[in-house]
Amino acid sequence: MSRKPAEIAETICSQYNGKTGIPMAKVFLLAILAGAYVSFGGYLFIVVTSDAAAYVGYGLAGVIGGLVFSIGLILIVLGGGELFTGNGLFTISCLSGKARFVDMLKNWVTVYAGNLVGSLLLVVLVFAGGSYLANGGEVAVRVLQISSSKVGISFMDALIRGILCNWLVCLAVWLANSANDTTGKILAIIFPISAFVAMGFEHSVANMFFIPLGILVSGDPALVAGAGVSVGGLNLAGFVGNLIPVTIGNIIGGAVFVAAAYWYAYMRKQ
Repeated sequence: MSRKPAEIAETICSQYNGKTGIPMAKVFLLAILAGAYVSFGGYLFIVVTSDAAAYVGYGLAGVIGGLVFSIGLILIVLGGGELFTGNGLFTISCLSGKARFVDMLKNWVTVYAGNLVGSLLLVVLVFAGGSYLANGGEVAVRVLQISSSKVGISFMDALIRGILCNWLVCLAVWLANSANDTTGKILAIIFPISAFVAMGFEHSVANMFFIPLGILVSGDPALVAGAGVSVGGLNLAGFVGNLIPVTIGNIIGGAVFVAAAYWYAYMRKQ
């Protein structure tokens, strides 16, 4: 039996209230793992889409990329992890009076920092291992295409894409809580995540992997020439310039469009 929406709201409210008692060192460790898990999904997305469009076209390549990217959230939900974007749902516990907003903000800052550490760890390992040179350098070309496009997005576009992204990510977490079995949780995650990836929305934690990897790969002139894209924005300023609006958008998408909306619908005292 799956949970009904009102039951999901109660379940998630209790879950996030429970997070307030977890030691910050444990939260930080779980956040590092979550950042790494999202990065695994991001790197698999890069590898799969490096040549998929040549066989199935742009649209289906995006869907396939989204399917494989879903492994990140699946690992987090089933294996354990603290993901900044998913923790936008913390808001429902605060609005219900079961957790303090200061505890939520403390969690967000700790988890965001841990996600960044985990993502950068994967960047270093992927770059050091040289696997980005696979398929005759096509994987590296895809890295540059993705990362350069992200730093070229305007502030407002990045903000809006961040809202849309985390609306779907938090819905994936929400739906996963409706299921009582592993298969149900996986299926609940796959479709919303595949949708946001295929539609080109922006995920702050994924970008903590994509852009730094692009910065490192852009140091090879031959790969840059093969990619045929401008890499002038692939630097620290470009990285931060993308993360700020995307992060704000992710907060709005999860905290307002999912957590606050469902709190109002199912938990607000009449």
